[in-house]
Amino acid sequence: MRRLATVLGTFAAAGAMAIALPNAAFAATGQLIFAPGQFIQNPSGCYNAPIFPLIVQNETNKNATVYDGPNCTGNVLATVPPGGGTTQEFGSSVYVP
Repeated sequence: MRRLATVLGTFAAAGAMAIALPNAAFAATGQLIFAPGQFIQNPSGCYNAPIFPLIVQNETNKNATVYDGPNCTGNVLATVPPGGGTTQEFGSSVYVP
């Protein structure tokens, strides 16, 4: 009986992981667009702004986070939802999970 409970517990844990992980394990799909026309297809990670002010359009399926420091350091200035955009005078980098 104890062995059956262990096996069932293992299957339950594997099932929960199979449901929870697919969205977290993949990069965003779509484009992150920096003005003046830099397009990043299926972005994942941190991107430094090509010019100031930072102008970004998030055409992905994930939130993009704008930071005031290079390499996604410093303070969070904005969170840009899918389909949204922002202009940040002091924006320096953008992170997409």
